[in-house]
Amino acid sequence: MTAKQRQRLPRRVREQQIIDAAVQVFSKRGYHAAVVDEISELAGISKPMVYLYLGSKEGLFIACIRRESERLRSAFREAAEAGGDSPETRLWAGLRAFFAFVTEHRDSWVVLYRQASELGDVIAAEVVQARRSVTDEVVALVRAGIAEREDSRLGGKDAGFVGHVLVGAADSLTDWMERHPEEDADRVALRLMNIVWVGMRQVLDGETWAPPAGP
Repeated sequence: MTAKQRQRLPRRVREQQIIDAAVQVFSKRGYHAAVVDEISELAGISKPMVYLYLGSKEGLFIACIRRESERLRSAFREAAEAGGDSPETRLWAGLRAFFAFVTEHRDSWVVLYRQASELGDVIAAEVVQARRSVTDEVVALVRAGIAEREDSRLGGKDAGFVGHVLVGAADSLTDWMERHPEEDADRVALRLMNIVWVGMRQVLDGETWAPPAGP
């Protein structure tokens, strides 16, 4: 591709190419060791143009977080919306999509959660927002499941609690999946559903656990 052809690319397309390259370099090198020269070379654009489009190395990293978190959230939402009529099947479809995304886009996950949480307040705030957007999707599905039960013993706060449990478990299970490559995305999603959703259903039916009385 000639320089003239590169200049004709729409800004949005060029930015996506830069972010594609940045995700690869950041995931491979880490934020501090990554250099914009390598990103620009991989993207096929000059280093000054990278700065012109995205402002700084930190701005580039934040752009990566925003795009990849939106991709993850969209994958979850679209799968959930197509997952059937019940909150249970929609959550199952969403969890499958979540673990499939992590498996298929490992570089993205490394940038989003392995590195970003260690890189200062501005970047950490972006990660918090990204996590919250996914959590909100999960909480909405759990709340819908609770609302379907006329005799439900759970309420809105419980939906928030269960949603955070699910997202926290899903996060930690991505590390577990690296150590257990024989466990595919669907299998992990199914095991998590069995632990959390079946347990919640038992609570909805009135079954609860209490610690034994002390001596």
